[in-house]
Parts: sequence; C-alpha cells; structure tokens
Amino acid sequence: MSNSPVRAQAKGAGRVSGEGNSAVGERGVSKQAKAAKGTEREAGAAQAEPAKAATSGKTAKVAKTAKSAKASVKPVGGPAGAAKPESRLAMVRRARKINRELAEVFPYAHPELDFRNPFELLVATVLSAQTTDLRVNQTTPALFARYPTPEDLAAAVPEEVEELIRPTGFFRAKTKSIMGLAAALRDDFGGEVPGRLEDLVKLPGVGRKTAFVVLGNAFGVPGITVDTHFMRLARRWRWTESDDPVKIEAEVAEIFPKSEWTMLSHRVIFHGRRICHARKPACGACPITHLCPSYGEGETDPEKARKLLKYEMGGLPGQRLNPPADYPGRPAPPAPGVAPGAGE
Repeated sequence: MSNSPVRAQAKGAGRVSGEGNSAVGERGVSKQAKAAKGTEREAGAAQAEPAKAATSGKTAKVAKTAKSAKASVKPVGGPAGAAKPESRLAMVRRARKINRELAEVFPYAHPELDFRNPFELLVATVLSAQTTDLRVNQTTPALFARYPTPEDLAAAVPEEVEELIRPTGFFRAKTKSIMGLAAALRDDFGGEVPGRLEDLVKLPGVGRKTAFVVLGNAFGVPGITVDTHFMRLARRWRWTESDDPVKIEAEVAEIFPKSEWTMLSHRVIFHGRRICHARKPACGACPITHLCPSYGEGETDPEKARKLLKYEMGGLPGQRLNPPADYPGRPAPPAPGVAPGAGE
C-alpha cells in the first residue's frame, strides 16, 4: 500500500519583460523625440499589462491546483505527517519499535484459548473459526470432559458432538473437522499431535494459521499467526500491501527475527482486539500513535477513545476462563448454567 506523494511544482510561466534600449538617451535629443519615445514606451506598457495579468492569473491557478492536489494526497508508508515515502529500512525500524513498545503495553500477551495440552489447543483453535475465543472457552470444558483424548473423540457419535459444540456456530462442519483430525491423530500419529507444520496442515480443518497457533504455544516452535486482527494491523502499519494471509506471513517474517514471531503475533492480536478495532479504532487512546501511519482513521478524542477500549483495558473480563497468573484482568465467566472449572 505504498503510493508516492504527489509533488507539484508551479513554475512562473510567461514572465513578461520589456525589450528596448538603455534608459540613458543621447545628448541633443529633441523634446519631440523624447516625447515620441515616451509615448511609445507607454503604449508598449499598456499592451504588456493584459498579457502579464493573464499570465499571472494562469500561474496562480496552476499553483493553486498543485497545492490542492498535494494537500489531498497523504504520504503513504511512513508515520502521519511524513513529507516523503518511507524507505524499506525506515519501515523495518518502525515495525520493530512497534513490537518493542507493544511488549511494554502487553507484557502478559498470551493465547486466548483455554487449553491444557496440544490436543485441546488444536481442537479449540479449529472451533474458534467464525466465533469468539470466549465462546469456545465456554464450550470446550464439557467437550473435553466427555472426550479427553483423540481416541475418545474419534469414536464419538457425531450428533452428540454437534450438540456440545453448537454454541460455536457451523457445528456440523466443525464436528466433521474435529472428529476427522482426531481419527487422523489416532491412526497416523499414535494419538499424539505432531510438532511439524507439514504434518499439522494435513489434518482435517487445519490450515497454516491453526498450525502456527499450536506450534508456537504448545511446542515452542516460532510462527506468525495471521488472523483477521493481525492482517488488519499489518496493513494499517504499512508492513504489507497484501491481503493474502500466506503472503503477509512471508513478508512480516522478513521484518522480524524468528525468535519474535510467536510473541509478535500475540501482541498484535491483543492490540487489535483491545485498541485498534476494525470499525472504530481508539486512536486517541493508542500508545503507539507516533509510530502509526494510519492515525486518525478512528476516534482521536482521548475521552471518547477511552470508552472504546475492550477487555482488561476497558475494565472488562478477557476471553479466557482460566487466564495466566500474570493477566491483569478478570477471568471471563463460564457459559450460563456451567459451574466454574467444569471439565478441568
């Protein structure tokens, strides 16, 4: 998303200058000759004035148009107010500074799905498609209490699984996926979740995003999770122009060291969920406005922006029923009618 700013230069066109002899006349010039020459100069000046006025008007119009065009095009690829396009090196430095500052804002960033082992994280991530992590966290305790292993889930009655996961939406397709991946784990991997990308993406319902969630958070293998929040912010921050998740993953991977990929994903997603929302970003309450080229897309008034903050930053519970010990907010409530800790 990098367009060069329009630079228009209005040059003075047609500056009129009079042609003639030196102002010093020869000695002995008669008064008549002087009068004639004076009359000639006056006539020439009278003819030049309309041309000069027309030229000045045209020059002013060009300058005004150029100024208007320049004002209407915002610099792209650099922080707000930048006078020229941002270089690749400057963008990388700015991106890494965003990551460092987000680490200070969200030192507790973490995966927002409740899980106790790789199998639970894998299933929960598949269920999280097209719904909230909170809804998944409220649903999985009963599911895992009944089917704690891949073998148990693979042998389940589909209609019973559908009923348990109905709150997550698309429950028939999701039942097919989680039962299919459970059967594949049982039959092809000895009932264990594999720790390699190429194996995970072969499982039903598992793409690169789900695979990197599992690899990064269950196995400690670095990966970039390009969900809707990550995609939105990567574009707003001019890290990429693409809207293809695989291309975004590859481009962002070139900006940051591999060791940062997993935590970078958590920080960006946390920021997207809490502050930099899709429809109305809380720009006036954002801690990294000085690094954001898209500042002003959302609410800039500090008081109004603070009212848009979500989860612990807005004084509300987070997504997890069982968050990490360092999480500063309140745990999310269980599903209605389900006792806290059920299924643990």
